[in-house]
Amino acid sequence: MESMGKKPRPRRSFTPEFKAELVELCQRGDRSVGQVAKDFDLTETAVRLWVRQAEVDVGQRDGLTSGERQELEALRRENQRLRQDVDVLKRATAFFAQETR
Repeated sequence: MESMGKKPRPRRSFTPEFKAELVELCQRGDRSVGQVAKDFDLTETAVRLWVRQAEVDVGQRDGLTSGERQELEALRRENQRLRQDVDVLKRATAFFAQETR
């Protein structure tokens, strides 16, 4: 499937300070989300997500705060590592049990 002549954008990362500034521009009402996105060569979707997350962080909207999201990601990584450790221990137990017979 062709992308209709558009090249995919390279993945960029932005500082929390930059995101906060753009969110403030949108929330002040000086410019719309679409105008902010256009002015800074961003996608409207990204800016909307940043605004939505900022609203969650200050309690204006339901959802996971940024801190809770970070904690959840860390717990998921730890859970995955622990599952791998358990898998290795199961294999080692099976290996040594077979060797002692």
